[in-house]
Amino acid sequence: MATPRSAPSRPDALTLEVVELIGAVVARYHEEYEEAAAEHALTGAQARLLSLLSLEPLPMRRLAQRLKCEPSNVTGIVDRLEARGLVERRPDPADRRVKLAAATAEGRRVARGLQESLRFAREPLAGLSEQERVALRDALRRMLRPEG
Repeated sequence: MATPRSAPSRPDALTLEVVELIGAVVARYHEEYEEAAAEHALTGAQARLLSLLSLEPLPMRRLAQRLKCEPSNVTGIVDRLEARGLVERRPDPADRRVKLAAATAEGRRVARGLQESLRFAREPLAGLSEQERVALRDALRRMLRPEG
């Protein structure tokens, strides 16, 4: 006989407000990210992929996992970025059967420009003390930590 599950507790008003505020921040971030991408004649997906590759070369499969899309989509995005000289494919030194996508010097320059043009949070964050920014960072890290 199955044991009945207790009904999930309803979130309190403060939790609901925080969730709404997080949603508003995410929406503004995406809106500004798309605008910054367009300024560089990139789609949002191209900009996100280029930003990832500016940190380190990655195999196509890992890019697909990070972008939460199909590997075939990543192939098309990499093709378009490669045609513009922003990304290159190279063999993985650890396994030459695997191809890595890597940002070129120009790709890294464009990725830096994208990050610098994301202004919406910069001024409000500058209005917080270092202690407040550290507390916010730490709270966000705790929220993003995998369960377990």
